[in-house]
Amino acid sequence: MPRHRHNPELAFTLVSHGRAGPHRTDRFSPIQIAQIARTVRGTPEVTVKVTGGAKSVKAAKAHFSYLSRGEFSIETDQGEQVKGSGRELLDDWDLDFEATLGTAPYARTAGRQPVKLTHHVVLSMPAGTPAQGLLEASRNFAREQFALNHRYAMVLHTDQPHPHVHLVVKAVSEQGRRLNIRKATLRGWRQEFARHLREQGIAANATTRTERGITQKWQLDGIYRAAHAGRSELLRGRVMSVAADLRAGGLKPEPGKAGLVATRAWVRQAWHEIGDALKRQGHSELAAEVARFVQHMPAVLTDRERIARGLIEHVRQNRSPSREGPTR
Repeated sequence: MPRHRHNPELAFTLVSHGRAGPHRTDRFSPIQIAQIARTVRGTPEVTVKVTGGAKSVKAAKAHFSYLSRGEFSIETDQGEQVKGSGRELLDDWDLDFEATLGTAPYARTAGRQPVKLTHHVVLSMPAGTPAQGLLEASRNFAREQFALNHRYAMVLHTDQPHPHVHLVVKAVSEQGRRLNIRKATLRGWRQEFARHLREQGIAANATTRTERGITQKWQLDGIYRAAHAGRSELLRGRVMSVAADLRAGGLKPEPGKAGLVATRAWVRQAWHEIGDALKRQGHSELAAEVARFVQHMPAVLTDRERIARGLIEHVRQNRSPSREGPTR
């Protein structure tokens, strides 16, 4: 268990001071207390994800055309509204020049893929989030992260239940430095985006699945549909494999389950220590909320176990009397 304490993928960024150790402190800052409260109370989590990028000017133009769809405006980093394909915007970004550099002889080493000209980032929140508040938070986030360095543009989409902003960022800065997006970068972006949303009066949080006691990657209600609709070949393959195991008598033991169980034990212990520290600081009610939060953490399941539950539940529902129709 101690080996988890220095693992950045499992570290409690918001509560690291609550654990015992040589540098232990029993006092949380107001910012830490606020984030603990948001987490245990289930405040909506922000989504910040990178969904690819363009490696050619043609691909960048096609991307902007798709985002605008003839009805949505492209907002530039200068605050201007652009309609259409955004070709003038791409010219202003000198993407042709960047593309030439990316295909220069020294950049075309054996096996090397063309470099990205743009990154595509999606900023979103659950359904019901005010679209204009999300857009304003996205503006402030982009300005803080990229202004005077990387050119960017954004498009607000409101054609789905959850509003979201597509943020396109030029990969090379005005100073010639390339933007490298790592896991730590995304963690920082999530925290900052959540902060900007809260400044707009929108409840938002940014924690990891591990911190919240969540192990699943897919929702149960989407598992069976994905198996038949073919929306995800990877998920479809896993569903078919699990179904075969169930028909053969049950799931086979998975070596990764022990690691999930050990991680959950560490997570629970860390939260218990946080609750104890909160009590010592005089936050008894929040400490009680932490205890309830830990008590109601979902069961530790592997992806295959969760898929199996979804398939079994689907079969059970289809066999229920309410679905069998009237008897004769």
